[in-house]
Amino acid sequence: MPAARPNTLDRDGELFVEVDPTGRFGRYDDLLGAGAVKKVYRAFDQEEGTEVAWNRVRLRNFIEDPVLINRLHSEVKLLRTLKNKYIIVCYSVWLDEDLGTLNFITEVCTSGNLRNYRKKHRHVSLKALKKWSKQVLEGGEEPCSAFSHRHTEYMAPELYEEDYTELVDIYSFGMCLLEMVTTEIPYSECDSVAKIYKKVTTGVMPQALNKIENPEVKVFIEKCIAEPRARPSASDLLKDPFFFEVNNDDESEDPEA
Repeated sequence: MPAARPNTLDRDGELFVEVDPTGRFGRYDDLLGAGAVKKVYRAFDQEEGTEVAWNRVRLRNFIEDPVLINRLHSEVKLLRTLKNKYIIVCYSVWLDEDLGTLNFITEVCTSGNLRNYRKKHRHVSLKALKKWSKQVLEGGEEPCSAFSHRHTEYMAPELYEEDYTELVDIYSFGMCLLEMVTTEIPYSECDSVAKIYKKVTTGVMPQALNKIENPEVKVFIEKCIAEPRARPSASDLLKDPFFFEVNNDDESEDPEA
């Protein structure tokens, strides 16, 4: 369903460049972030009177794989049903066939995303990284994807095939952790989506993996991005020795422990 594109004003007289099919959400021309296939814009919820994020995925990168497009659409729709403090709230999702985009409205992360935070604060302790990772996995224990708004750099190779499971989210998590540790986007050595696709589907690991100096961290990430049959679930990863330090801290802070 295409979005409306009138020159509509919000309550404060600021111009919308696009309005969603229901007329509830209006998009501004302010870009909050961008990746290989997705852009995030500042937007406004006219019903609630709050600012939101308008996420736009360019589907031309997947034009020859309509099955994958339908799966991406289905996953974002599932994200909308989730209620979990570790997963961003999704308010609406729709396909714009005229523009060839998948759009979804989410809450705005007021503190910014981890990528920007790590760029600003480069000296973050391993313990803090473990705590972030644990929070993501605890969110990922919901029966669907916490990584629905995918970028090519984080997509598991089996996503390009006809058969995959929720373990694709563990792969995405592993790539996110790789970026958190190295402050480098996976496969940044590639200058096109096609080159990333070729490396991912042929099992070539991103060069950033070789930049990890801590063997404990590297082994943990390698578990996450392993072949599907060897890839652990979120609940299994939460029991990994990698989290012993932060698990002990959580237990000591629990008054009932």
